Amino acid sequence: MQAGNVSYRVSDDVPSIVPVFPLPEALLLPGGRMPLNIFEPRYIQMIDTAMRGDRVVGMVQPALDGSKRHDDEPELSQVGCLGRIISLQETGDGRYLISLQGICRYRIVEELSVKTPFRQCRIAPFAADLHDQGGGEVDRPALLKAFRAYLQANDLDADWESVSRADNAMLVNALSMMAPYGAAEKQALLEAPDLRTRAETLIAITEMAIARDNDGFGTGLQ
Repeated sequence: MQAGNVSYRVSDDVPSIVPVFPLPEALLLPGGRMPLNIFEPRYIQMIDTAMRGDRVVGMVQPALDGSKRHDDEPELSQVGCLGRIISLQETGDGRYLISLQGICRYRIVEELSVKTPFRQCRIAPFAADLHDQGGGEVDRPALLKAFRAYLQANDLDADWESVSRADNAMLVNALSMMAPYGAAEKQALLEAPDLRTRAETLIAITEMAIARDNDGFGTGLQ
């Protein structure tokens, strides 16, 4: 997996301890790009620390059941995605505008007791994500049909020229990241064991959203 100017080919290329950024309904996938507006002081410090090191941050959702720690911080979902900071822009009001490129998914082994204001975890990377999955087998016509129907149902449009040029992995992951689903759907897409399953999950979620919309009950999307 190439992220910025760095190649991540085996698990040892990935840091074993990373700062984590809990963010609900945010989905980063390997190879995908995520823009972030960083403004909380603790996360400004997190980005400063990452930039002095390997530039890697672990995106993760808070636990879906809403559980919290004794200090009222949310518990974390067990699976997240590592991202490398590939661009950073400082604003005049103390914010950072950054872009992350997804490296690989990871499972949290343990959360560490640290003195930093941001949280840090020991992680185990999904080694398979580090290999090229561009030619993964997916039902591309069914995926495009479902996504086109969703866009039409919601009066939205897409850059279909770019969509047609994307390989299967880029297409599935980009559509998963941009689809405005809730936290549970995003986590299901993240944890799909392979590209084919992720595509099938995305098709199923999209078709259910369209059906709910047609039945007049709303899409359930966030």
